Amino acid sequence: MNMLLELVVLLAACGAALYFRPWATLRAADLRHPWLASLVLLPWVWSFQSVLPGGPPLQLSCAALLVLMFGWPLAVLSCVPVAICTALIDASGAQAALHQAVWNGVLPATMALGLGIVTRRWLPQHLMVYILARGFGATLLAMALVGVLWLLRHPLPPGSDVAAVLTGRWLVAWSDAVLSGMLCAIFVAWRPQWLLTYSDRRYLPVAPR
Repeated sequence: MNMLLELVVLLAACGAALYFRPWATLRAADLRHPWLASLVLLPWVWSFQSVLPGGPPLQLSCAALLVLMFGWPLAVLSCVPVAICTALIDASGAQAALHQAVWNGVLPATMALGLGIVTRRWLPQHLMVYILARGFGATLLAMALVGVLWLLRHPLPPGSDVAAVLTGRWLVAWSDAVLSGMLCAIFVAWRPQWLLTYSDRRYLPVAPR
């Protein structure tokens, strides 16, 4: 995906996000501090990379977790300052920031939203379904799909092959999914108010007497 197309995708996503008034999410006082903390922590997470021998860089996203915590509109808009701060940390420049915002933010968040809607519509409304299917499973599939899309749109890194790229993307998907699922379970138990997409009424129904 060239720079112009990435810019179009980012602007379209941000425009759609603004339509849903994401700032309304921050009216909930319980979400303000976690959101600010994510803006501080995620640039350091995004700037931390590892590379497989002869393969692509491995990089966490956490965009799916942002969707669970703050909803898709605010998650997408948050990826813009996170990408800018990441570029400042590793001195990678504006083009890298745009690439990060799209491939590590907008696309994983959008994929996670779509898969989350599917789980909410077709799977039982149960606590473990929320944690395992939406927190873990949707994140895993979203990151894997974005990895395949990245492979289709980019040339292979020098000295690598398709198997190496897919292996790297699969490792990234599992890492992101484990982190998202683990934090999702912790938040459900200790800070459910930090998850905009969770409610006790939906996922912990009261048993009839």
